[in-house]
Amino acid sequence: MDDSAPYWSAVRATRLRIADLLEDLSPAEWERESLCRGWRVRDVAGHLALVPTITTWDMLAAAPRARFDPDRINTALARRHGRRAPADLVATIREHAGTRRTAKVLDTRNALFDAIVHGQDIALPLGRSFPVPAEHSREGLRRVWAMGWPFHAGRRLAGFTLRATDTDWETGDGPEIAGPALALLLLSTGRTVSLPALRGEGADRLRASDPQA
Repeated sequence: MDDSAPYWSAVRATRLRIADLLEDLSPAEWERESLCRGWRVRDVAGHLALVPTITTWDMLAAAPRARFDPDRINTALARRHGRRAPADLVATIREHAGTRRTAKVLDTRNALFDAIVHGQDIALPLGRSFPVPAEHSREGLRRVWAMGWPFHAGRRLAGFTLRATDTDWETGDGPEIAGPALALLLLSTGRTVSLPALRGEGADRLRASDPQA
């Protein structure tokens, strides 16, 4: 699905809905902490506005001050662009919602799950709803489990079976963690906030071991 028209249609639709969500936020909500550790809502918006337009040179230019660490580079750029006016960020996300490119050192196969997960990073801490079609979350799960770094979902969740209850997706072997594909996608990208939506012996074990669950 990654190079197909349906894939990019899903990316575009998700980005446009994020722009709608952001446009509805109050000034105080823009300053709130997101689910993405160390990022405010405006930093997440900065990242989403940047992804379709960033070049490899932009990333290389930020690398020395970020000690050439990919996570630090990502955070530095998100915060830098997050300082832009909210209206400018919203307009940029809308303008490039259908853009099918990013820096050569990144991967357009990440575009859909990146938008889905960051939409939740914004919405959930604000008590807002950002529903996602199950088939879109399924595509995100397929990509996250195939890519390894930076989430290492297969390694972190080794010994469990993950099963989506709203679409056709299952992986792993062991005690079951079952629930909506979106909740499984959040878990696979390290966001345990989704644990209350998940069921099964595996989910119970994770809740028992997570102080924030």
